[in-house]
Amino acid sequence: MSNYAPFIKPYVEYNEHGWGPCEVPELDVPYQPFCKSDRLGKICDWTAMVPEKKFPSKYASTFGNNSQYAYFYEDDDSTFHLVDTTGSKATKPYQRGRYRTNMRNNVRTRGRTGRGTPNIASLGGSTAGGATASTTKYGKGRHTRNTQNVGRRFGRNAPTRIRESSVMVQSNWVSIEEIDFPRLLKLALPNIKEGKDIATCGSLEFYDKLYDRVNLRNEKPLQKMARVVHTVTTTDDPVIRRLSRTMGNVFATDEILSTIMCCTRSNYSWDVVVEKLGTKVFLDKRYNDQFDLLTVNETSVEPPMEEEGSINSAHSLAMEATLINHNFSQQVLRIGDQEQRFMFEEPNPFEEPGVDLASIGYRYRQWDLGNDVVLIARCKHNAVIQGPNGDMQFLSIKALNEWDSKVTNSVEWRQKLDTQRGAVLASELRNNACKLARWTVEAVLAGSDQLKLGYVSRMNPRDHLRHVILGTQQFKPQEFATQINLNMDNSWGVLRCLIDLVMKQPDGKYLIMKDPNKPMIRLYDVPENAFDSDRDEEESSEPLSNSNDN
Repeated sequence: MSNYAPFIKPYVEYNEHGWGPCEVPELDVPYQPFCKSDRLGKICDWTAMVPEKKFPSKYASTFGNNSQYAYFYEDDDSTFHLVDTTGSKATKPYQRGRYRTNMRNNVRTRGRTGRGTPNIASLGGSTAGGATASTTKYGKGRHTRNTQNVGRRFGRNAPTRIRESSVMVQSNWVSIEEIDFPRLLKLALPNIKEGKDIATCGSLEFYDKLYDRVNLRNEKPLQKMARVVHTVTTTDDPVIRRLSRTMGNVFATDEILSTIMCCTRSNYSWDVVVEKLGTKVFLDKRYNDQFDLLTVNETSVEPPMEEEGSINSAHSLAMEATLINHNFSQQVLRIGDQEQRFMFEEPNPFEEPGVDLASIGYRYRQWDLGNDVVLIARCKHNAVIQGPNGDMQFLSIKALNEWDSKVTNSVEWRQKLDTQRGAVLASELRNNACKLARWTVEAVLAGSDQLKLGYVSRMNPRDHLRHVILGTQQFKPQEFATQINLNMDNSWGVLRCLIDLVMKQPDGKYLIMKDPNKPMIRLYDVPENAFDSDRDEEESSEPLSNSNDN
């Protein structure tokens, strides 16, 4: 045995706290995470002067654009030029029978040379029984050209657009659950009764019926209304704080509920903060968030792109649509000191001296979702109108906006709104399915008698500051939900599913987020101080927090 080399037992480290090495050496080496689904581009492209506008994130990384591999230079040699050494092609004179291209498959020369009979089978002209279908002389070339471009307009070969998340997911967040949309679409919670009013606050102005007569020949300019709309979140509402002491265990606002209940129609990323305290759950929105901005063409085949400085970027259109919706909902009212107002039982909880508040009536309603889940939500109305029998009917007023019909490939309102209003509405349902569904759910939750939609367009497609009102249209919320194929049983089922998931978790703060690039909802466990910096920035930036002032 002494002739053999000794066997030394190697030392193997054992990680008691997880998988992987116990210690990671600190190396000053740049590292960038990668994903197998990322597209690989060129290593170096000397001919590309500017990035591609239509698909700027074609070769972007899933984890964001990191600049650790970027090349930075200090001095630029401006005297360096590329010299084109390729010789120019000499134009040769045309001679009869020479320097001709292949004329056999040329469609435009058929019938003159007699060569190359057209292939009827390739054009779909062959019929059963051996006979050939008759085609016009110019129909062949037109058919061929159209079939070659199929798919380019509708982006079938276009790369997948990578959207940004509404909030950056941190490394210390714990993923609890992932639910895809096909599973959510199968949920249902039937037999949910109408909400019961437990408190009503604020006052409402009456709707001006003159705006029902607005049409393309009698359009009215949209005015800027200097009124403040408070968008206070759930935990900052003094009425909800008062009600949470004696009743209910789930609290939210109608905007948050409509976002969750219509999540299967959304494409953009959004998030809702959930705080669980004992048996009570509060659904909140983050401070300094874009949660209240209205999306534009979210469900379109080609949604707006993010271009800095462009009036047609996604963020600019969202700001424009939000201001249009605010101005329209206040302009169509009978405003004045002498005009009659409908007063609720309690005053506006967000009223401040010297501030002109918008006409909004708040209704705090209660729903029983079963299994001891009692939901209390703040809903709102925009106006009131006197019905034919003398009863008061509450309205939810919203505005659809047109920015450029040529860019969106949609119906032009100034030509079709009076004669083919159904086609205009169908186009909006296709391009803004999520936004219209959210408006409908908000009207149903509030118990509005009518949903009033206004059609507002730009005076000039290149001017995003001036708009005109082209017409109005009204619906009953329940009937409109049926028309747009909105299943309220499924919406209640989605909400109940997420509430049950949170109820099973220990006390703490959680985040419900829509995945930016997948039809999926994610639930995260986040630290208690995860969004405290957003609150500090919001309080320091504006004296009137959580308000939109136009």
